[in-house]
Parts: sequence; structure tokens; C-alpha cells
Amino acid sequence: MAVNTNSRMHAGNGLEGISIGPSEICFVDGENGQLIYRGHDAEVLVREHTFDEVAFLLWTGHLPSVDETNELREIVFDNMRKVAAEPATVATLDPNALTMDAVRSAMSVWSMGRKLAEGGTPADAQAALGAIAGSVALLGARRAGVTPGDIQPGDTIARAYLRIMTGAEPTDAQVGALDAYLVLTAEHGMNASTFTGRVIVSTASDIGSGLVGSIGALKGKLHGGAPSHVSSMIDEIGTADNAEPWLRAKIEGGERLMGFGHRVYKTYDPRARALGEVAERLGSDDERLGLARHVEQTALRLLHEYKPDQRLYTNVEYYAAAVLETIELDPGLYTPTFAVSRTAGWTAHMLEQINYPRLIRPQVEYVGPMPEK
Repeated sequence: MAVNTNSRMHAGNGLEGISIGPSEICFVDGENGQLIYRGHDAEVLVREHTFDEVAFLLWTGHLPSVDETNELREIVFDNMRKVAAEPATVATLDPNALTMDAVRSAMSVWSMGRKLAEGGTPADAQAALGAIAGSVALLGARRAGVTPGDIQPGDTIARAYLRIMTGAEPTDAQVGALDAYLVLTAEHGMNASTFTGRVIVSTASDIGSGLVGSIGALKGKLHGGAPSHVSSMIDEIGTADNAEPWLRAKIEGGERLMGFGHRVYKTYDPRARALGEVAERLGSDDERLGLARHVEQTALRLLHEYKPDQRLYTNVEYYAAAVLETIELDPGLYTPTFAVSRTAGWTAHMLEQINYPRLIRPQVEYVGPMPEK
């Protein structure tokens, strides 16, 4: 077996530790447990700003004025309504299909009907957010068998999303919980789905193509599906007394505990901390939340006992599950809702990629056979 010695750098498995270039959008400080969006601490943003405002920040680098927020909502809501009104788009949302397949197909149909610029524009990004939010909300309404609600004056994106999905007026608590989730999951650096989107637009493709690729990456179980698995884990454990034996059996069996450990964070995930606070404030099911807290503390103790050399802490998916349960969201829509929030970050990176107009084309180390001389 020969090795191609022309390879410049061996990135190792998963490109870990390799930078593809500079970015002004997000800093994930895994050592200190901090998440920064455009110079703003995400834990501060979630307390003081809506998802609408944070999406604008990610796209432009500054928080919007009232007029800019209203203009953003007008574009987003217009596309949410268009998705619900276009039969071709709605037809792709088969309620019996895998939800991420339906969402990916819906975005492909949406982009086919729109003249999107190479690389994309801020208007394309805002329209794309409306299209995916409308698609997922409509899919939720179809799965629940309800008539989709209508967007009302003064709605935020979170309120409009829940209104379409449930056909009812959401409570302020539900809107606040969803808004917090959307803010905290909007962006997270060069993760797999973001990298996918940037690679696609680096070819001079468009935001629609980038989003279809990013959605496909997020569909994978190693990336976007963990909150639903956390809910299933809590269901299986059932009682506080069963937590330790159940968790010990999983760890000793070599299985992963969902909601714990992260590729980047080597301390408590700041998004988990913020969502845990949201879950505490909601407190709609104190017994369920109490069980989740007990399971978390037991899991952290056992992970330290069994794997003292590994820095395994609670990650965002753990309390994302608690918050999404409180909103009464269909578990099948957890990952699609994640895709809605992450569309803000994905498209911000796609827009940034325009500033570096060079095709992303890494090397690979060839280790196959060479022809005989």
C-alpha cells in the first residue's frame, strides 16, 4: 500500500482541529463554556432579545432597529404564507414520510420557484427562514390533523410558528420557551451541517441548494436528533429509583447516554444551562422536570465514576427536550424545529462565504495501491 506524499496535511478523522478560515459569526469556547454570536453572549441574548432579532444579528452583524425587525418579519411571514398557499410545496409534506425528508423536499420545491442569487443575499436568507418555518409549521398541523392558524399583526416568528402549527393561540409561556430554544440553537460555529452549506455555496451555488444540503446533514442521528432520544430515555427510566440501575446498565453496556458529552464543549454546555433555567420557569410538569434533574445529576456522577478521564457534561439536547415537551411539540418535529432555528446560522455562513470566493477543495491522503512499474 502506497501513501501519496503530495498530501499537504493529514486532518485526521472528522477534520478535528482544522480551521477552514476566518469567520465573524460565532465563537464556541468549549473550554470555558461560552457561546458568542457576533460579539454578544448567547446567554444574554436569550434573556433580552427575540429569535427574530438574533437572526438579523447573525446576518448583518448588528441588532435591528424596530423598523428593521418589522421589515424582517414582513419578509419571513410573507414566505410562511406562500408556503401554505402553494399546492406544489404542500404536496411534498407527506405526513407519513420521515419529517426531515419532507422538510428537505419542501425547501427544494420552494427554491425551484424562486430566482436565488449566486451565494445568496440577505433577502434570500430572510425568505428562506420564512419558507422553512412555514413548511415545518404546516407539516406539524397536518400531522396533528388541525387547520393551520393565521399569522396575526404583532406576531413574532415563534408565535406565528406555533399558531400555524397548532391552529390555536399559543400561551406567552409557550412562545417564550420556543423563542429561547430558537435563539440558543440558531448558530454553533463550523458544525457538520453549516460546513455542508458553506461548501455548497462556495461552488457559486445558491442558498436554496445550500439549505437542502444542510438539512440532509442535520438529518443524521449523530447531529440533530438527540432531544427526541433524551425524551425517550426519561420515559424508559420512569422513576427516580430506576435512574441509577438503568444508567449503570447503559454505561457498562458501552452505550451512549443521550444529552451528555459534546464534541467541542469540555464543560457544561451554556445552552443547556440557559434552557434548564427556561424549563424551571415554565414548571408546567414539576414531576417530569424533577425526574429530569435527578437523572442528570445521577448521570453526571456515574460518568465521572466510570470515565474519569473524559470530560462529559450535560449538553444542549438534554434540556432542549424538557423545553420542547413543555411546548407540547410533536417529538417527530424536534429536529425539523432545530432546522428552523439553525437556518439563521446556516444562511449567515452562506452569506459570509461570498466574501471568500474560492471553492472549498481540501486534499485527501491517498492510501490505495499504486500501478506496478
